Amino acid sequence: MAAVAVSATMPAAAQEGTGDGRRVYMEGGTSVLHTQSTDSVTAGVLLPSQLFPSVARQAGPLTLHWDVWASHWQAPRPDGTDAGYSQIGATAMWRHLLGEPGTPWFLELGLGGTLMDRLYATPRNRFSTAFQFTEVLGLGYRFGERQAYELSLRLQHYSNGGIKEPNPGANFVKLRFSMAW
Repeated sequence: MAAVAVSATMPAAAQEGTGDGRRVYMEGGTSVLHTQSTDSVTAGVLLPSQLFPSVARQAGPLTLHWDVWASHWQAPRPDGTDAGYSQIGATAMWRHLLGEPGTPWFLELGLGGTLMDRLYATPRNRFSTAFQFTEVLGLGYRFGERQAYELSLRLQHYSNGGIKEPNPGANFVKLRFSMAW
């Protein structure tokens, strides 16, 4: 299992004094729209992207970064016991600052891929592939000296995109705390 990350310098307007834009984070969440919940704990890094650097400089409040992470899911199994699932993933994240430069509020949208150590199965859902696509929508707030800390509420969807049936997907609500490094 390997994750690829591309890093370079993020535009200064998007960073607001947080070094070169690199961040570490912890995140926790639970599945929604299911009668039996799956809990998730994630650790990851955010790395600024150098793809199309001239476009990123001209985009103003819009930036691109890579989110590379490892996660653990805890879920009920069809036999009534609990099971743990390990997962790695990488997501391309677009961030838009909401308001004037220096605003603490931001919106994020992401698209990526994940790989689980085995097939996820609960009494109501069963993934047919270990590979899943993921989409993320987040609303966040930066705070602290030089806005070095962030707190964000995120909605995340996992699905194999119809590669193989069944494809029930899973939806999570997550809370993330990150800090510059």
